[in-house]
Amino acid sequence: MAKESMKAREVKRAKLVKKFAAKRAELKKVVNTGEPMEAYEAARKLQAIPKNANPIRLHNRCKLTGRPKGYLRQFGISRIQFREMASAGLIPGVKKASW
Repeated sequence: MAKESMKAREVKRAKLVKKFAAKRAELKKVVNTGEPMEAYEAARKLQAIPKNANPIRLHNRCKLTGRPKGYLRQFGISRIQFREMASAGLIPGVKKASW
């Protein structure tokens, strides 16, 4: 189990990313296509936005345990929880392979 503070930190980052997404996209567009002085000012404003508003800083975590590694995107859980739930028949359409 991950610490509650780690889970909360990821939720907080996700909120920040959503809040600043439009502003970041607008400034990045000006930085990449604007004239030099406009691009410079836009870059300065972009640096003033909080670091955690950058979507690169997000990390997928298991919805049940908060485990950061072994995350399966399709199901939103870690490989360990997936295996336990699949064996117990809790995931519809998934069964253990046998041949």
